[in-house]
Amino acid sequence: MRYTKDGHDILLYQEDFSLDDTLDCGQAFRWQKDSGKDKVTYSGAYLNTKLVIAEEEKGVFRLYDTDEETFLGVWKDYFDLDTDYGEIKRRISCDETMKKACEYAGGIRLLRQDSWEALCSFIISQNNNIPRIKGIISRLCEHFGGFPDHGELARMTADDLAFLRAGFRAKYLIDAAKKLSDGTVSLERVKSAPVEEARKELMLISGVGPKVAECALLYGMYRTQAFPIDVWIKRVMQQWYPSGLPQCCEGVQGIAQQYLFHYIRTGTGSEKNDGQK
Repeated sequence: MRYTKDGHDILLYQEDFSLDDTLDCGQAFRWQKDSGKDKVTYSGAYLNTKLVIAEEEKGVFRLYDTDEETFLGVWKDYFDLDTDYGEIKRRISCDETMKKACEYAGGIRLLRQDSWEALCSFIISQNNNIPRIKGIISRLCEHFGGFPDHGELARMTADDLAFLRAGFRAKYLIDAAKKLSDGTVSLERVKSAPVEEARKELMLISGVGPKVAECALLYGMYRTQAFPIDVWIKRVMQQWYPSGLPQCCEGVQGIAQQYLFHYIRTGTGSEKNDGQK
């Protein structure tokens, strides 16, 4: 990673990074692509810190109105800029399918999201689509003036959250908030627990099944061995890996999943799945 200050902005020079690949691949829901710009630009937030970021050219990014302290204290970690994704891709590309997936969506980085926000986001994501998920989270943040902490939500009822238009998911958000508030579930404990124990603790929350637990671990706690399985990844496993991922993906299964998901959903890999449900 290399960066310079440019007036009120930060210019970031970073290989193996694409805004489209990273911010529009279904791992975070508070980013919106700004249309009408002459370069790829996204607006979004980490908790209550907002950002507009543009891709000036390949490998060069402008973080608008960002001081050095905020860049180093928030965005360097959020965009996982200290991780060598080139090395990860070289390692997992010993497998031919993984190599194709990495070449197709080589700019994906795993965002280091806030654990509470990620848990809520993937509770909301159940049986849902990305535009609707974004709408629910946007209404939540607008109502509370930012992303609410679990203490704020624990004082509410599902009826209080009717404005979200989140349906059955509202009661799950309340249950998550209450279980965190009374100590039944501790996200700090989950972050450091053996992964099997971490999964079980998250699933104490109503509405958190295996997939949501895996998403919370991967996207909210950077547990890179977590491996969320949805309909697209089921197709990946059926078609290419019926005996499991290759050994070269050990420990970074979640990062490998990101490349495979994007490849089969939007890339050449999707052509082999025409007609599948």
